[in-house]
Amino acid sequence: MSISKIAIACSVALGALTLTLAPASFAATDTKAEANAKAVKAKPKAKTAKAKPAAKEAHPLAMSVADKEESDEPDTAGSASTEFNCELGNKITIYTNATDDKHIALRWKKRLHRLSRVGTTTGANRFENRLYGLVWIGIPAKGMLLDSKQGRQLANECKDAEQAKPAAVVEAAPSLGVLPASGG
Repeated sequence: MSISKIAIACSVALGALTLTLAPASFAATDTKAEANAKAVKAKPKAKTAKAKPAAKEAHPLAMSVADKEESDEPDTAGSASTEFNCELGNKITIYTNATDDKHIALRWKKRLHRLSRVGTTTGANRFENRLYGLVWIGIPAKGMLLDSKQGRQLANECKDAEQAKPAAVVEAAPSLGVLPASGG
């Protein structure tokens, strides 16, 4: 026998061996898939309050306690509210509680969201609701609302009554012919 005939015989034998082993491994996965499909079909699709939590608990990405808190509408009873007027006519109301500086409630587009404080190195006040992707950043001059899931601004140049006052004085000064005093 020549070497080429031996090589052909070996490749045929390997191919035959692969074909005989492959169906067994595919059959095992097919029966598992069929069993899963039958189990899914066997479950009733009734929408009851008990069925939903069970499905969420079984899911590997089930809601954490923090996500649950962020999804619930916060209670604003006894909270101080601050209204912000933003560019493009957007309005935001923030509710703060003197006893809890780690959370705020933020009203945006007729919905109240609970946001939790996130530490920053810059000293800015940053609050997040990871479930909805909302981020509120407050600095002394203004505030802004971001959508972290879509990577865009929702509202910018948000100012409360106190933040809006100094801007009005500076804008009025040139029209009166008064220049701001220089530091030198």
